[in-house]
Amino acid sequence: FMQQAISAECRAAIIDAAITAPTAGCQSLYTLLDITDQEIKDRLAVLCDNQPFIAKAPLVIVFLADCQRWLDAYEYAGVQARKPGVGDLTLAIADAVIAAQNSVVAAESLGICSCYIGDITENEEEVRELLALDDYVYPAALLVYGYPSESHARRKKPARFNKDYLVQKNQYRRFSKQEHEAMFDKRGDLQHGQTFEHYIEKFCTRKYMSDFSLEMQRSVQKYVDRFE
Repeated sequence: FMQQAISAECRAAIIDAAITAPTAGCQSLYTLLDITDQEIKDRLAVLCDNQPFIAKAPLVIVFLADCQRWLDAYEYAGVQARKPGVGDLTLAIADAVIAAQNSVVAAESLGICSCYIGDITENEEEVRELLALDDYVYPAALLVYGYPSESHARRKKPARFNKDYLVQKNQYRRFSKQEHEAMFDKRGDLQHGQTFEHYIEKFCTRKYMSDFSLEMQRSVQKYVDRFE
C-alpha cells in the first residue's frame, strides 16, 4: 500500500457497504472490529504469519462471525434459547464474509485495494485474548485496505482456473486425473517441462501440509469446539 490515509468519508462508505450486505433473516450475524489501535495492528501482523504490511495498512477490519449478540438478546428478553451450534456458526461465517466482500467491492470503486488475511484463524488463544472475543464469536475474516502503489496497480492478476472446471450444472462430479492435469495446464502451472505430479507435490508441501496450515486446523477446531 501507499502511505496515504483513507479519508473518514471513504472509511464510512466502506463500512456502510459492509453492513448493508445480504444477511440471513436480517440478523446481521457479524460484528466489525475497526482496528485503530496501532499496538493491536502490530500484534496482528505478528500473529498472522508475520506480515508487516498489516500493521502499516491505513484501514484494518476484522469481520467476526457473531453468535453471541442474539444469544444475549434472548437472555435479556427472558427467552429460553438453546446454545449456538455449528450450524449457527456456519451461517454467521457466511454473513460475515458476505459483508466483507461487499466492503471489498465498495473499496475498489473508490480506488482502494484490499487483501484478505486468512491467517486470522491461527493462534486462537492469542487472537481471542487480543480482540477480547467471547465464546460464540469467531474471526471469519481479516481485511486490510489501502491505496495501491503504481507497481501493484499495474500487476497482472494471478490466473484462475478455467470456468469449465469451476462451473458445473445441477450436480457435483469429481474430475479424473486427466481432467486435473488439463485444469492445471490451462492455468499455466505446468510450464518448462514440469509434470503434474511434481507441481502438486510441491504445492502440497508448501501449503496444505505446511506448519501454518496445520496450526490453522488446530485453532479453528478450538473455536468450533465451543459450538458443539
